Amino acid sequence: MKSTSRHDGPPAGAGRAPGAGRRWTSLRVRLIVVFGLVALTAAVSASGIAYWLNREAVLTRTQDTALRDFKQEMQTRAAALPLRPTEEELRRTAELMASGGGGYSVLLLGERAAGKPIVGTSDPDRFTMAHVPESLRTAVNEEHELGSGNAYPYHVFWLRTERGGTPYLVGGTRVIGGGPTGYMLKSLEPERQDLNSLGWSLGVATLLALLGSALLAQVAATTVLKPVHRLGEAARRLGEGRLDTRLRVSGTDELAELARTFNDAAENLQKKVADMSAREESSRRFVADMSHELRTPMTALTAVTEVLEEEQDSLDPMVAPAVALVISETRRLNTLVDNLMEVTRFDAGTAKLVLDDVDVADQVTACIDARAWLDAVELDAERGIVARLDPRRLDVILANLIGNALKHGGSPVRVSVRTDGDDLLVRVRDHGPGIPEEVLPHVFDRFYKASASRPRSEGSGLGLSIAMENALIHGGGITAANSPDGDGAVFTLRLPRDGSRIAQDGDGHGDADRAGDCGEERNGRGDDGPGDEEQRSDGHADA
Repeated sequence: MKSTSRHDGPPAGAGRAPGAGRRWTSLRVRLIVVFGLVALTAAVSASGIAYWLNREAVLTRTQDTALRDFKQEMQTRAAALPLRPTEEELRRTAELMASGGGGYSVLLLGERAAGKPIVGTSDPDRFTMAHVPESLRTAVNEEHELGSGNAYPYHVFWLRTERGGTPYLVGGTRVIGGGPTGYMLKSLEPERQDLNSLGWSLGVATLLALLGSALLAQVAATTVLKPVHRLGEAARRLGEGRLDTRLRVSGTDELAELARTFNDAAENLQKKVADMSAREESSRRFVADMSHELRTPMTALTAVTEVLEEEQDSLDPMVAPAVALVISETRRLNTLVDNLMEVTRFDAGTAKLVLDDVDVADQVTACIDARAWLDAVELDAERGIVARLDPRRLDVILANLIGNALKHGGSPVRVSVRTDGDDLLVRVRDHGPGIPEEVLPHVFDRFYKASASRPRSEGSGLGLSIAMENALIHGGGITAANSPDGDGAVFTLRLPRDGSRIAQDGDGHGDADRAGDCGEERNGRGDDGPGDEEQRSDGHADA
């Protein structure tokens, strides 16, 4: 089955997830190892069985031939000796028996008188009675009872032994009816050499079988893994958002069926993503249009509230509370519209960085001073820490984090500025009751409320979300946690000290126009605070 993508992918390994190449190679290695182990097991088993069968056949054939010839010589030559032979007769007969072509040495044991044994050997230097094991002597001299299963009192016995590293066959029997006892010694060295040669041949055959199996495994792995690799590449491209990726399918095997399933899943995913994108775009356009449409009436309302605020002291005491409420709610609505417009810019990808060299300590001081928070905030920041950031967006982040701590945490609020390598760290800590554990994962979610019983609050519920978006566009982030000592919450802002590379790599550029960004009011003013967060249970804010 061939399954290839309709799109030309990057070179092998380019853009691949870490470890993808290793996993692909690992599967190939495992296939080769499995093939090799199977081939090795089969070859070793076959070679072992073949060696054992050949060994037994060779040894048995040699042994039977030698013993049969020895028995025949004992019957024809040794049996012809007198009952009391001389040592010379024994020696000469032993030499005649050994010269018969059997390739063994012969030793004959007789008696020249009762109790006086004599020995005649064909090769005194090679074969003496010392070379005959005691167990063999006992078996040869043992007389067996005659019966239906035993027609002879004496039999031929043998055993294999080794001397000086050389294997030998030692056999023996005695003449029935009186006569000498004979023993033979035959070297099995030629057979061992033949068996060693056979073993080497089988070893080479096993090695060749192993190499052949490795080659076959390589071919099989390539055949199987190539479509799997193409499927992985297609899945990677699909994960990167190229939803039109499909596999070419041919054949009817399991891999072809897998490719068809992948194509069906990709097509369904493309349809669903297209539908969701259309609905998301419609929702985003609705929010953007609504925000822009609200700007005109909000401008008019703001102008009216400014007039009412100037005349507030001269109003009828019965009307003044209503006017104050209108002024407060109009400001809140104006902030909400500004936040919605900011969110739509992030969602649309049009938010841009306008970078400048910023003394972070001065920026934090300016943020606190502009909102009259100097008496409520402790600043721990060394002057001279300069970072290349978007000062307006940094002000939005700081205003939201500090305002959130002041509104929903507990005094004093402490702001510390540190550097960590090439990163800038700003920590905002309050001394309130902290954030509930179930709320922590959601503090940066839009409009999240920790308690459903409080659907309305003073903030828009977008402040921390906007702070996070502004941190992300710098290439940084914000984390929220409770203080280890259980006294308050800690928000940590981490930003790169030089945002130039992020600005160039992102959608916007460092010197891009502030279109849509300039002219906005800061996220919060005065006592309202920039946090604009939903109130948290236990006194802390929901994002």
